[in-house]
Amino acid sequence: MIGPVPAGAPVLMLSGQGSQKPGMGADLMDLPEVRETFACASDVFGFDVADLALNAEPEKLNDTRNAQPALAALSVAVARALMARGVEPAAVLGFSLGQISALAVSGMLADEEAFALVKVRSELMAEAAAAHPGAMSALLKADEENVRALCEECAEGDVLVPANFNCPGQIVVAGTPAAVERAEAAWAEAGKRSSRLATSGAFHSPLMADAAAGLDAYLEDVAFSEARIPLVCNVDAAPLAAADAREHLVRHLTSPVRFQQSVEALAASGADTFVEAGFGGVLANLVKRIDKAATRACVQDRASFDDFLAAQAATDTE
Repeated sequence: MIGPVPAGAPVLMLSGQGSQKPGMGADLMDLPEVRETFACASDVFGFDVADLALNAEPEKLNDTRNAQPALAALSVAVARALMARGVEPAAVLGFSLGQISALAVSGMLADEEAFALVKVRSELMAEAAAAHPGAMSALLKADEENVRALCEECAEGDVLVPANFNCPGQIVVAGTPAAVERAEAAWAEAGKRSSRLATSGAFHSPLMADAAAGLDAYLEDVAFSEARIPLVCNVDAAPLAAADAREHLVRHLTSPVRFQQSVEALAASGADTFVEAGFGGVLANLVKRIDKAATRACVQDRASFDDFLAAQAATDTE
């Protein structure tokens, strides 16, 4: 169960892979916490992560092995800069990759440990995607019952599963390219639209089983602390305990991301302010579809950073 969340207390959301863009975070790099976080990430990854985020060509930045380090560093950096200026998150919630960033922000892992985990995880996912090709597609006007029925109908012995529960009316399926094509065709026949995602594999599906096995072996030597800030887990939309972290993170690779359910659980506990730390505003836009009454923000550049701090200060003085 998620404990009561005071009105106005922000839930920090950490961006997922796919929202990256060259130049992201450029005007935040003069903040000391941002510089320090990127320096830490560069030490772990063995290359200049800030240079990658700022200057890489889109094709290079979109590679899983580059997108994940750049986005994780930016998300953690923005969160650190906000918290250094008095922002006290009521909870943290990531989306896929963002769950690993959330381990750092919540205090379950040190920043270096979280970045080391991103490094291993991104490599394992890229290898699994190369060995077991897959695709992902967002189905619009979807509900869980219809999507599960569609997957059973169109799998034809291939892998085809719900992978992301994004918001009401939007569920992503993942599977072999042929099975995803069949699902898109059947969805179109029913008069509904779909949108193919620009991913390199079928993430959060059984096609990531090799990556999950590799991650399980790696996590054998990783010690998790109890979260100082509650971390709502993608796997079950509930706070993550240190004792469950390894099993949940392994299962995370082959299980659906329950983002909608996580936001709904937080809202039911009183959360009314959701702030995306990272880039793109995808999660803030999903919250708009899940809980129209919630206050939403995406802190991704200096203007949005300053605006959010001003809004928080105004709230604190009311």
